[in-house]
Formats: sequence, C-alpha cells, structure tokens
Amino acid sequence: MKKIVVLLMIALMMGACKPKSIEVTKANVREVLMQYGKDNPENDVLIETDLGNIRLKLYTETPLHRANFVKLIKEGNLDDAEFYRVVYEFMIQGGEPALQLPYRLPAEFNPKYFHKRGALSMARPVENNPEMESSAEQFFIIMGTRYTKEDLQSEMQYFGLHLTPEQQQTYMTEGGSMDLDQKFTVFGEVTEGIEVIDRIAKLQIQGTEAPSKKVPMKITLTQVK
Repeated sequence: MKKIVVLLMIALMMGACKPKSIEVTKANVREVLMQYGKDNPENDVLIETDLGNIRLKLYTETPLHRANFVKLIKEGNLDDAEFYRVVYEFMIQGGEPALQLPYRLPAEFNPKYFHKRGALSMARPVENNPEMESSAEQFFIIMGTRYTKEDLQSEMQYFGLHLTPEQQQTYMTEGGSMDLDQKFTVFGEVTEGIEVIDRIAKLQIQGTEAPSKKVPMKITLTQVK
C-alpha cells in the first residue's frame, strides 16, 4: 500500500513539474511564439522516413515560424505526420492533414531567403488571406526545377522579383520554384538528404497530387547549432 502511495505522489510531482503548454490564439500569436522561441532555441530538425532521412536547419531570422515548428514537434502535433501531397519537380508537403490549430502565422518574408531547391516553407490558405498568413500546421520542402537564363529573367519581371546575382545563379544551377517567392514564408532549408525529396516526389500518382503509398515521418529536434 505504501509503495502505491509513493508512486502516486511521484506521478503527481512529475505532472506538476511538467511545463504547461500555453495556448496560441489569433490575439496572442506574436507574444506567445516570441517568448516560446526565446525559451526553446533549437534549430536543427531530423525527419526520418522509409525512403531516407532529411536534416533541416531552421532560420533564426524567421522567429515566429521557427518557434511554431519547434512547438509543434515538442508538443506532439507532428507525431502522426506524413508527406501526403507530392508534386514531382515542385515540392513535397507534410504535416497531419486533419490537424487544424486556431491561429495562423504572420508572414515573415525575408529577401535573403527564397524558394531554392531544399527550401523549407509553410503552406497557407490562398483565399481570404490578404496578409498572406501561413498555416500553423502544414509545411512543404521544395524540389523545384532549374531555370534557363531567359526563363529566369522573364519570371523575375512577371512576378516583380529582385533577386541577387547569387540567387539567380542558384535558380539556374540548383533549381527551385521562384513563383512562390514573397508569397510563402521560407523558414529553413535542407542541410542533408536532399535526394530523399526526389524519391518522395517520384511517388506522385499521375493526374493527382497524392503519393502512391503513405509516407509517414518521425520528426525530432537534435542539437542546437
């Protein structure tokens, strides 16, 4: 009997010590995530799949998106995540499809970051979203295609983009999806396992944006860099 009482006391103490999750709302999203980011500085993410592993670096210059992604991982909101939307030579989109959080993320566009191959970006509702706020749950990684010099100049003009010479060169040599720049927030990039994106994207069923089989993932935070 004493043993049971002791165990119950330990369980209660552990529950009391566990940090309480602060609910994020439309009203407090900036305040809560900025504080959460200060308290949780991780920026290195590992995604494990049956087709290989992908390592990501999150940008400190997009603090709301970084903090939100870390919060999703730590609080288990991505425990059942999968890559459920794949488009070859464009991107692979992941998250928990059924998850709907009660807030969106204010856009954090940074001209330094663009949708090059391997860019990590947050999805967003297209309609009724004039501020281009990001989804709080769904993310995607760019596979992209390479641009010719002519296509690059044409699309820069069409989309009103001002890319640096280095960014232009990246689009021509590595590829990406320029049409998403300054419309979706890039908040990280692939540092290892870029080839895994191609393997997942190749699962696209012709005529759809669905993979031919489920691609579950395990997402963890690793060392701080």
